[in-house]
Amino acid sequence: MRVPIVDAHHHLWDLEQKRHPWLLDAPDPDSWLGDVTPLHRSYLLHDYLGDALASEVVASVHVEAGWDPEDPVGETRWLQAVADETGFPHAIIAAAELQASNLEEVLEAHCRAANVRGIRQMLDWGERRQLLESPTWRRGLRRLATYGLSFDLQVDSDALETAARVAADNTDIVFILDHCGMPRDRSQEGLALWRRGLQLLAAQPNVVAKVSGLGMFDHAWTTDSIRPYVDELFTAFGAGRCMFGSNFPVDRLYGSYETLVASMRELTSSLSVAEQHAFFHDNAVRVYRIGSPIGDASAPPAR
Repeated sequence: MRVPIVDAHHHLWDLEQKRHPWLLDAPDPDSWLGDVTPLHRSYLLHDYLGDALASEVVASVHVEAGWDPEDPVGETRWLQAVADETGFPHAIIAAAELQASNLEEVLEAHCRAANVRGIRQMLDWGERRQLLESPTWRRGLRRLATYGLSFDLQVDSDALETAARVAADNTDIVFILDHCGMPRDRSQEGLALWRRGLQLLAAQPNVVAKVSGLGMFDHAWTTDSIRPYVDELFTAFGAGRCMFGSNFPVDRLYGSYETLVASMRELTSSLSVAEQHAFFHDNAVRVYRIGSPIGDASAPPAR
């Protein structure tokens, strides 16, 4: 029997609710994501399960999907209702602006949902790239520990060193590095910066990493083309601190779910059975506390 999968990173959206501004605008033909026209339609739980269930997916983690920033808790309420009815998603990573004056109110409201486990605030575009250095933002980040929430860290490779310092200053928060640390810059210098950033983050025991989103940076990816990036993640963090994430439906632009899983199984075939279980299943269960009470943040990442 193949190792069952907990998908540690996927998205859902219902465009009939008109709650996702970035998906309601006309697609940007110059976007580094490529042609995102197929994303401009609803992607509901039955769509996700249609993609994922054939690949032995037994649980999932929903990561905030750019819902209306004026009502971040609306997404959590919608997702919790879906989870209460169907069981999926098993964990919710909600949206919050950590520098906002109403942060406490937003966090309290998120935590009323049983499946909320953490927060993501994307820091890889526009003025958000400067927030890691902001004292106000860092004060907000520290509030996550009070609520037992983790932080999904999405930054470009040139910010990984700063992110490592932030993680070192907040050892009571679990940080989950999204999308392999965003290796968008494929120049020799860019990749060297990315590798150094991974090593610095991996030196912090409260940081784990998702092997996810590589199709965004390599639209015609193959198993061999993504192999060096997967290998770098495993070299830095080890199988005990890496998790599989599909990034569907975004990475659906670049290949099927079954193709992605088949490639990841091939790339991890040299690992022991226990390590494969850790990567595909156990680490996500532990880190996102699937099946645990919301306030229980006591399980640290495995070393």
